[in-house]
Amino acid sequence: MSWNPILDPQTPIGDSVDAIETVIVPRARDLGDFEVRRALPAPKRQMVGPFIFFDQMGPAEFLTGRGINIRPHPHIGLATVTYLYRGKFHHRDSLGTNQWIEPGAVNLMTAGNGVTHSERVDEHALESPYEMFGIQTWIALPRDREEGPADFVHAPRDSLPLLRGEGKTVRLVLGSAYGETAPVATPSEMFYLDAELDAGASIPLPGNHEDRGVYVVTGDVAVAGQRFEAGRMMIFRPGDAISLKAGASGARIMLLGGATLDGPRHIWWNFVASSRDRIDAAKEAWRAGDWMHGRFRLPPDDNQEFIPLPDR
Repeated sequence: MSWNPILDPQTPIGDSVDAIETVIVPRARDLGDFEVRRALPAPKRQMVGPFIFFDQMGPAEFLTGRGINIRPHPHIGLATVTYLYRGKFHHRDSLGTNQWIEPGAVNLMTAGNGVTHSERVDEHALESPYEMFGIQTWIALPRDREEGPADFVHAPRDSLPLLRGEGKTVRLVLGSAYGETAPVATPSEMFYLDAELDAGASIPLPGNHEDRGVYVVTGDVAVAGQRFEAGRMMIFRPGDAISLKAGASGARIMLLGGATLDGPRHIWWNFVASSRDRIDAAKEAWRAGDWMHGRFRLPPDDNQEFIPLPDR
């Protein structure tokens, strides 16, 4: 989820992020009720374009009465986008947003100088078993947007450009690719696509972006004579003409990337920033807990509890 419960010692910060890894094997993280697989940040690769955090959530099955229950928590310096294949959960934030996150829709929350939100499965969704399967990413903000105001934009599934043909169905989630532009404005130049490929179908990577990567969600794909199964992220050099071909069972992949950001970022808990000072200031503001006059507010529809600042 967009709450990062693990202060990961392997997370690269500062000047330790220069090396490029071609293939990333995500690290599994047990969050109690379900598992996530984290592809970004990786020890040798912090970002793909502006994408600095990439988690596969599930697939997981929940029993009646149980579900995701992430209390209000803060973010700075990033934008979160949640893209679901199955299931749904309830997003509430300090802007007053009250939105169910559902399959195929785009929900982009820009933290800027600070936002607080919760992610829960509640109300009627708890009355029967349900599944949760999707991808959650963080987009690092450019330096000139880090201290900007928070924002939330929802775009329903049917509003996203959909391309079909030659055994593939491609939905443009964010940015621009293949001559199409998604409806939600982004803080920097990028692309983010959900592609479903029939057996043997091929898809070229968008060639007009500096940094490009692919994550295999299901099935497998072949690239340059190598085969990559589900749970692998491949990152490609700028300018190379790349085409991926689905294996015998087809594949579902996420394509992502964009312009390289203006320098590496520091990550601590749910905070992303171009300087440690910004991280430290956010830590102190959350620790202070001045919800009326301080930097952070609690969601007006979910303000009875919150996640405390970690000890380290």
